[in-house]
Amino acid sequence: MARLASFVRRDHRYVLLGTAAVAFIGMLLSSQPRPELSFLRGVFGLELVMYYLLVLWVAVSALALIFKLTHWKNYAETSPFTKPKGKKALRIASYVEWAIATTFVLDRVVMGIASAWMTAVTVDSRPTDDGLEAIFYILYNSRATFLSGLITTVELAVIGTLVAFFLALLLVFCRIQKVDRPDNDFVRFWKKVGCGFAKVYSIVVRGTPMMVQAMIIYFGVFGLLKTTNMSTTQINGIWSTFLAGLVTITLNSTAYMMEVLRGGIESVDKGQAEAARSLGLSQWQAMAKVVFPQGIKYSIPGLSNELVINIKDSSVLSIIGTFDLMFATTTVAGIYYKQFLTSLIAAVAYLILVLIASWLLGKFAKRFDVQNDPVGSTSTGHVSAEEE
Repeated sequence: MARLASFVRRDHRYVLLGTAAVAFIGMLLSSQPRPELSFLRGVFGLELVMYYLLVLWVAVSALALIFKLTHWKNYAETSPFTKPKGKKALRIASYVEWAIATTFVLDRVVMGIASAWMTAVTVDSRPTDDGLEAIFYILYNSRATFLSGLITTVELAVIGTLVAFFLALLLVFCRIQKVDRPDNDFVRFWKKVGCGFAKVYSIVVRGTPMMVQAMIIYFGVFGLLKTTNMSTTQINGIWSTFLAGLVTITLNSTAYMMEVLRGGIESVDKGQAEAARSLGLSQWQAMAKVVFPQGIKYSIPGLSNELVINIKDSSVLSIIGTFDLMFATTTVAGIYYKQFLTSLIAAVAYLILVLIASWLLGKFAKRFDVQNDPVGSTSTGHVSAEEE
């Protein structure tokens, strides 16, 4: 409250320009037709006064701009808008303008959305225009389909990311293995095999699209099961498109998370591992007790970002028939022949999922005192195999 009070009493720079933009938006909204639930419907006179107050501010802002252009060198000394009383008057008047513009936003936008929703849920047929009412009608009447796809998308992303994390831990352990002097021939052989396998796995998975991987995994396993003389119905009972999609996301994320973990581990000062070895710890003990815990902490932003990526990238699994949000969107679009409107619904749904996941991951990263930006982060590990 103290900060808010200080903000209200403080003179702000660019108050004319910023409030003029807000006033112009309010004027545009005022010129729009009133929605069904408009609370300004019966007060036309008051709305007219509010509109002209917005116009007045834009006019004053234009006058101030002209004065500044004509008195460029001594504007601060000669302009009445820079005097203490003038700045105070502008500040108080700007709050009035913001209040008016906010009122128009509530009346035209918020109440307009509410009116469109009320109409959409009460009509028996889809509105002919492609406005909000049509979007809400499709969303309301196909809510079960969208909800089913939404739940599947969340399940695929969350379960796939969690399983991939543990697989990535195993692979990154193999990936960073180095032959140690005390190792016998058996241990040396398996270290080289494990490291080589992890390298090849990373190159192959990161070098091919997830869509192609999904098709290879689904149809490949389906073909193998077909050789056992099982019927298609029996195979579908064992090898569903959901399971194939989950395997695809898991295997794909494993490669990227392995590289993120490897980057985090390699960012740990090598002197710590050397100090651990000098204290008598084996290579495994030094990695498990000293290097790994720090490396995982450094990798948290990239690892958590993988969940956000999987929420979005799971949309490619519709190619094999996985009933995720994208497949649900395609299904609804085929019913109403409105690909654009259903795509808008899907875009908003994906955006909400990503924002929620980003917020939760930000809270999670904060507990470990690390920086995290899942939406805009570039430390995702999603680089091509050639960049390694």
